[in-house]
Amino acid sequence: MKKIIPIEEGDFYLTPEGYRCFTEQYHLKRGYCCENGCRHCPYGFTKEKANKL
Repeated sequence: MKKIIPIEEGDFYLTPEGYRCFTEQYHLKRGYCCENGCRHCPYGFTKEKANKL
């Protein structure tokens, strides 16, 4: 079961399209990479790297 991380100020912002975009701060609090190619991934994962695997 995944632990629930409370959302705090600075954890995300709204894109012009209205989507939530999680920041590096949130990803570091979460503590792992989801391997979805997040815009602010502090773990260095990108969609390009996934395509090479």
